Amino acid sequence: MLIVPQYIPIMAKITRKPAPRKAAVPKKKAKPAAAKPKPPAKKSRKAAKPWTPAEIHEAFSRFRKANPEPKGELEHINPFTLLVAVVLSAQATDAGVNKATRALFEVADTPQKMLDLGEERLREYIKSIGLYRTKAKNVIALSAKVLSEFGGEVPRTRAGIESLPGAGRKTANVVLNMAFGEHTMAVDTHVFRVGNRTGLAPGKTPLEVELGLEKVIPAEFMRHAHHWLILHGRYTCLARKPRCEVCLINDLCRWPEKTV
Repeated sequence: MLIVPQYIPIMAKITRKPAPRKAAVPKKKAKPAAAKPKPPAKKSRKAAKPWTPAEIHEAFSRFRKANPEPKGELEHINPFTLLVAVVLSAQATDAGVNKATRALFEVADTPQKMLDLGEERLREYIKSIGLYRTKAKNVIALSAKVLSEFGGEVPRTRAGIESLPGAGRKTANVVLNMAFGEHTMAVDTHVFRVGNRTGLAPGKTPLEVELGLEKVIPAEFMRHAHHWLILHGRYTCLARKPRCEVCLINDLCRWPEKTV
């Protein structure tokens, strides 16, 4: 009997050589961030030297000599129409208000006539003025309040005028000054600019400028002071290109950028 030896397969152990590693590419060093240029240091501006009482007296003496009896540019017939005109002038020009009120005041120059006119018809007269719908509502409401609480007469106190719809501190100051001769200072955008730019009465708010001006302006000039300052700001001390060359007080003004 032939014996055949059993075949036992032998598995060869296969060993794989690891793939050669790629040479590490050196990382580029990040460039240091460029330093941001520092803004130029602001030049410190010294506070302007306050005006002396003699300088203030001189300034308003010049205003008085040039325009002894300044007039407000809002057209009106009586204290009531003045009140209405000032309320309508908020965020509007005096010329634009005058154009609308000339016809209006021919038919409604008292609180009762204004109420009889009514809000809808009033809007037709003042529709060329900005915010005319709100202003029409306020004028009708203030007319009713003047009749019911003040006997049909414009109140002669700041608190009374400020209680009326659409009227604020500036409105009260204008009416008290122009209608009743009170020594008040109405600060609009022109007076605010002049008070700050000249250094006469610097302030961050209209009230600060108002109180500052009342403090330094002599009583003999207060009757017309706010008109002089308004006109000066409107026609000479302009917002963008002040006309320093024709300014009556350019030698007294503290503005560091004046051109003379």
